[in-house]
Amino acid sequence: MRGRPMNRGLAAMKDRNFRWFFLARAITMITGSMSSIALAFAVLEIDNDARSLSFVLAAFTISNIVFLLFGGVVADRLPRALIIQTCYVIDILTIGAMAALLFTGTATIPLLVVLSIVNGASSAFVLPAMQGIIPQLTTPENLQQANAMLSFVRSAVTIGGPVIAGILVATAGPAWAMVVQALGWLLAIPVLALVKLPPPGHAGGTTMFHDLRVGWHEFWSRSWLWTVVLAFMVMNAIHVGTWGVVGPYIAKNNDLLGIAGWGWVVSAEGVGVLLMTLILLWFPLKRPLRYGMIGMAAFAIPVTVLGVHPAVVLLVIAAFIAGAGAEVFSTGWNLAMMENVPGDKLSRVYSYDMLGSWVVMPIGTLLFGWLITQADAATVLVASGIVYAVVALVTLFVPSVWRMGRPAGILSARG
Repeated sequence: MRGRPMNRGLAAMKDRNFRWFFLARAITMITGSMSSIALAFAVLEIDNDARSLSFVLAAFTISNIVFLLFGGVVADRLPRALIIQTCYVIDILTIGAMAALLFTGTATIPLLVVLSIVNGASSAFVLPAMQGIIPQLTTPENLQQANAMLSFVRSAVTIGGPVIAGILVATAGPAWAMVVQALGWLLAIPVLALVKLPPPGHAGGTTMFHDLRVGWHEFWSRSWLWTVVLAFMVMNAIHVGTWGVVGPYIAKNNDLLGIAGWGWVVSAEGVGVLLMTLILLWFPLKRPLRYGMIGMAAFAIPVTVLGVHPAVVLLVIAAFIAGAGAEVFSTGWNLAMMENVPGDKLSRVYSYDMLGSWVVMPIGTLLFGWLITQADAATVLVASGIVYAVVALVTLFVPSVWRMGRPAGILSARG
C-alpha cells in the first residue's frame, strides 16, 4: 500500500536506533564542519607558510590511509557504535589539546602534526564503522531513505558550515571553534549510547591479517565493486586536481570568474547535492550503479566549462548539475554496498573501497599543480573533462554495473 509522500520520505525515522544515530551524526557533522577552517587558520596563526599547512593536512591524510584497512577489520569484529564512541573520545582529547595549546600560546607545527596523525588514525576507524552500522539501524525497505537523510544533513552543512566557521574563527579565534567541535563530539557520545544493536556477527578466533584477506576476497569477487573503485582512482585524482587546484587558480587570475564567483560555484554544487537528496527521499533508485555512474559523468560539464568559458552563471548551472549527479552516485553506491555485501564483512569492504578511491588524491593535487605550470589551463581542463567522462561511462560496459538492481521485494514494498 502506498503511504502518504511525507511518510514514505521519512520512513527511516520510524526506527528508534536510526533516530538516535541520525541525531548523533547530525551533531558531529554540524560542529565538525568548522574543523578544516579552524585548523587551517590555527596553523597559519603559528606560521604563515603554506608549507606548514600542507604538512599538518598531509599528516592527517597519510595516517588515515595507513590505518583504514585495520579500521575496517576492527569495525567488523567489535560493536560499531562502541568503536565510534571510543574514537570520539580520542578526537575530543586531540582537538581539546590543540585548543589548549592555542589558548596558552604553546602550539607549534610539530605538535599539531602529531595530533593530526592521531586524529587521522581515529578517523580511519570511525569511517568504516559508520558505513557498516547503517544497515543495522533500519529495514532494507528504508535503507535508501536513511542514506538520503544523512546526505541531506551533510550537504546542508557543507553549504552553511564554512560560513559559520569563518565567522566564529574571525571573531573568537580558531581555538574556540575547536572547543565547539569538541563539545559536539562530547554530546554525541551519550546519544550514541541509546543505539541498541545485536552483537557483531564476526565469529572471532582469527587473526587480523586473515580478516584482511577475507575482506579482500569479498572486494575482489565483485566485478562491479572493483571496477568502480578503479575508475574512481582516476576520477578522484582529476576531481581534486581540477576543482581543488586549477579552479581556485583560475578564480584568482581570471576576472570573468573571480574569487567571489568561485564561492558561488562551489555553493551551487552543494545546492545540487541538497536538492537531489530531497528527491531521493521519495523516488526509489531502481538501478543504483547505472544511474550513479551517469550522474558522476556530469562532473565533466563544469570542468570543461571552467576551461572553455569560466563565466560565473554558466559554471553555477554546471556545478549544480554535477552536484545533483554526484548525490545520485553517493546514494546508489551505498545501496549497492549495503544490499550486496554481507553485514559482518561490510566495514572491511568499505575500507578497501575508501583506500582505493582516496590513495591517489594527493597525487592528483600535485600532478595538476605541475600541469598548469607546463600547459595552458584551458587545454588541461578540457582534456581532463573528456577523460573524466570517458572513465565514468566506460564502467557501464561492465555487465554487473549496468544490470545492478535492488533486492527482490524492496521496490514493491516501497510502493
